[in-house]
Amino acid sequence: MLRRTSEREVSDFAMHHSNAMTRVCVGGLGVEIPEASISNEELVESFNSWIDAENPAREARGLPPLAKSDAAFIEHASGIRRRHIYEREGILDPKRMAPVIPARGDDDLSVMAEFGAAAAQKALDHAGVAARDVDLVICASAHHQRPYPAIAIEIQKALGTGGAGFDMGLGCSSALAGLHVATNLVKAGAHRRVLVVTPELITAHLNFRDRQTHFIFGDASVAVLIEALGANEERPGRFEIVDTRSWTQFSNNIRTNFGFMSRLAQDDPSYLAMEGNLIKQNGNKVFKDVTVAGHKFIVDFLAEHGHTPETMRRFWLHQANARMNAMILKLAFGGEVGHDRAPMVLDRLGNTAAAGAIIALKENHEDMKPGEHGLLCAFGAGYSIGGALMRMM
Repeated sequence: MLRRTSEREVSDFAMHHSNAMTRVCVGGLGVEIPEASISNEELVESFNSWIDAENPAREARGLPPLAKSDAAFIEHASGIRRRHIYEREGILDPKRMAPVIPARGDDDLSVMAEFGAAAAQKALDHAGVAARDVDLVICASAHHQRPYPAIAIEIQKALGTGGAGFDMGLGCSSALAGLHVATNLVKAGAHRRVLVVTPELITAHLNFRDRQTHFIFGDASVAVLIEALGANEERPGRFEIVDTRSWTQFSNNIRTNFGFMSRLAQDDPSYLAMEGNLIKQNGNKVFKDVTVAGHKFIVDFLAEHGHTPETMRRFWLHQANARMNAMILKLAFGGEVGHDRAPMVLDRLGNTAAAGAIIALKENHEDMKPGEHGLLCAFGAGYSIGGALMRMM
């Protein structure tokens, strides 16, 4: 049943936020995962078929041969076994190696907005809140379909929410950056309910002919409804957000150059070559840098609130690399940490960029007891890290 904002709630909210910072909670969570999926074995077969066709041409030009991919190595290096994708057609064709997603008219709902709205509606249903009672939509995603009109405004229209909407991006930390902004806007009294939507259509931006990255990513869409709490209000089964934090440090080790400037460096600016403009990363360097930075961020953030890793019932970490998460937690705890303490969804979904940590949260929180704490944390391009310390009510 949908909850309508009552006059009493509005009055209490106005009186409270005029005098002090408002308490904030996660009112609802929504996850939309596409049905289609691709296994490591299927992806490797396609990649290696392309290599077999490409290497003779490279040899004729005097270039070194490209190395083949391997399904067992992918699982060992990343923990990924398969990934769900928005559109399977075209990805496994060695002559194309990109999803077939037809263009839509300007007056039709865009693919990204449709994907985001599906997760957003689930978050509203989970919260029991009507769309009309949301006063801000933030589309916080690592990959945006276009610069403008903002995808958030299109989602706002599709759902029928009030207020405003805007887009923001911070690589794989986008959802946490969105939560950071939303939480503090509600705490300050600027908004009462903010919907943070993170639709990640990463396979549309992925170079499936790049051995470093062709296996990493999958598609998913998530949404989180951030709501104001009364001064003494408790909502059993929901999380109060104790605090959020964001950290950045410039690095080129994860980068995309796709954008309007790319075509201007080419002989024919009417044609945009994709080579060098899609996702690329220095995997070994990223692993080392982010492991150190992620560990420090977690320990320091928790210490600010009198916590240690041991006082956290659960960690919902960015789902990029199982070995990296294990190393960060081993540094924090001084030993191995299992799925119950730090759940993983990476093995079956791949790296869903900014959506991954939210999926881990949605699937692994209902067993927590009142008063227990958890840390939601993501890290990615920038470098960037975002965290949210939460208490089960």
